[in-house]
Amino acid sequence: MKSLEGKTAFVTGAASGIGLGIATSLAQAGVKVMLCDIQKDALDKAVADLRATNADVAGVLADVSLKDNLQHAADETIARFGKVHILVNNAGVGGGGDYGTWTEGGWNWVIGVNLMSVIWGIEIFGPLIEKHGEGGQIVSTASIAGMVALTNPAYDVTKFGVVALSEDLRPKLAPRGIGVSVLCPGVIRTNIVDSGRNIPARFAGQVPTAPTEGPGTEVLKAVTAAIASGIDPLYVGELVREAIEGDWPHIFTDLQFEPHIDARFATIKQGFDRIRERTPRH
Repeated sequence: MKSLEGKTAFVTGAASGIGLGIATSLAQAGVKVMLCDIQKDALDKAVADLRATNADVAGVLADVSLKDNLQHAADETIARFGKVHILVNNAGVGGGGDYGTWTEGGWNWVIGVNLMSVIWGIEIFGPLIEKHGEGGQIVSTASIAGMVALTNPAYDVTKFGVVALSEDLRPKLAPRGIGVSVLCPGVIRTNIVDSGRNIPARFAGQVPTAPTEGPGTEVLKAVTAAIASGIDPLYVGELVREAIEGDWPHIFTDLQFEPHIDARFATIKQGFDRIRERTPRH
């Protein structure tokens, strides 16, 4: 999508962090943006702040892990703007608990927000992008943890899933005029450590909480400190805008974790080398 001005975007998790950075960057490029979030006060502020810059934006409240909520948000987007060209599946949560602390509610919450919302988003918005025949782009936020397991199992599983889904759909949707990109950010200045603030009532008491004492406390403090000094979400938004214009397959934010990914690929290559060495030669 070489020219973004006048197009319409739908962005989930748009009231703060990376989502707000993307919404802001797109709005500055002349894109009409529907901001979607589960947190009403933050959403109202984000919309008001962007409107103060003369951006053409609106907001819709939704729990994106619920398909009917996403469908309502899509209906509101079409009612407000008429068309949609860009889908940004950005909403995400951390947590889910590590080995030994898993609960059904914890897994369902993380999978619902991080993975199922992406699946439902593509299923609902894909046909809307196809309908007008003007082309479009789908950007889904995974994580660097979608390339190399670094955090906790539930989070890593969902982020690997988003990467796989995006890579699978890219060649399938290209003939339909839809580009597919996956965003794999590193350490960004967001509120992800405080994801528990938005746990839906249906999961109340079912999601493991972070430890308040012991070794886990130090890990949490270190992660919190790293995120507090992380990359500016507005910079990530600028990268995403550029990626949409250039139809990038993968969007990375920095080089910090490249050695970890290189090491993972080297280990995978070793697995093939072992088989190659065992294969009889005739």
